[in-house]
Amino acid sequence: MASFIIRGDILAMHISAIILLGGCASLPPAPAPVARPAQIESAPFALNGRMAVKYNGSHHSAGLRWTHTALSDEILLLAPLGQTAARVYRDTHHATLDEGDKHYRADDVEALMQQALGWYLPLRGLHHWVLGLAEAETPAQIERNAHGQVAVLRQNGWEVNYPRYPDNKPDSLPTRLQLSREGLQVQLLIDEWEWGSQ
Repeated sequence: MASFIIRGDILAMHISAIILLGGCASLPPAPAPVARPAQIESAPFALNGRMAVKYNGSHHSAGLRWTHTALSDEILLLAPLGQTAARVYRDTHHATLDEGDKHYRADDVEALMQQALGWYLPLRGLHHWVLGLAEAETPAQIERNAHGQVAVLRQNGWEVNYPRYPDNKPDSLPTRLQLSREGLQVQLLIDEWEWGSQ
């Protein structure tokens, strides 16, 4: 099972080094925001963020880099200092998971993650849910807040809560999601979107 824990003394040394280096150079300017595509549901994207998972009494947390296209998904689970702890890849033919020197392969990405990590992400629905949309092929229940934004979405046995948006615009993308199903709880915080990723 993947572990994303690093010793506190090592982390403190790295943080100290970063602070010292930061005093010698100015930070680059923040990137300009990328325009949201008109056809958002079918647009390829990448997002950077963080996630925390609770399942059967175990807790996991990691940084997250997710690249999605119509035909594939790549998820990088990142350790605290940015190293790739695990890579999950899915396309129309198969799914693979690499964790250190371990390599797993299966037809179903959710079963593969469950086998290798002890938990899974519902990728079939999740690439819709992170956009505040329901998957079109199956029924869904949607509750909206006072601003017209999705507050709760229930679909395929999952309940997805949207506790945070960056502003009050009805078409804003969520920055925080909480997913739950049968004892599995996933909290996802989205820090950055990129559109048109291939």
